[in-house]
Amino acid sequence: MREIRADYDDQSIVVYQAYSPQIAAPAVAAQRFVPPFKMERMTWIKPSFLWMMYRCGYARKEGQERVLAVRITREGFDWAVTNAVESNIKGKPAVRVQWDPERGLRHEALPYRSIQIGLTREAVQKYVHEWTVSITDVTDLAREVHAAVRAGDDDKARALLPVERPYAVSER
Repeated sequence: MREIRADYDDQSIVVYQAYSPQIAAPAVAAQRFVPPFKMERMTWIKPSFLWMMYRCGYARKEGQERVLAVRITREGFDWAVTNAVESNIKGKPAVRVQWDPERGLRHEALPYRSIQIGLTREAVQKYVHEWTVSITDVTDLAREVHAAVRAGDDDKARALLPVERPYAVSER
């Protein structure tokens, strides 16, 4: 089963990315992605906090020590999803999509799939210059959740998680 679950409101949706401090700090300060962020590279956004924790090892993997919650417009997110091509399709689309098993607190695979969206070319330009509403460093939250998991306090860990609910792409 595929389902987009996210933290969102009427105007925006939160996606997560993990970066080195050299990229994350300037982005948070500017509230936009700025150099050394590279516009020429594909960038993957994930609306699932726990999938991001799986990917970055709770902010412990090299080059992914800082976790950012990037609030973007729903219009931009919906554009990306509706213009996406499955990642296994050949060609050079501006947006790729992958559906990977969602992850639990201990990175265990769950029985449904979460979306990852890869942005390149004009999609990266839109993401950086049009869609981004705010950028928040949530590294401390990632580490606090991880500490609760390591201590065996799953209830505390779950209580710390961002509230994510099913998200339907609108046809605006």
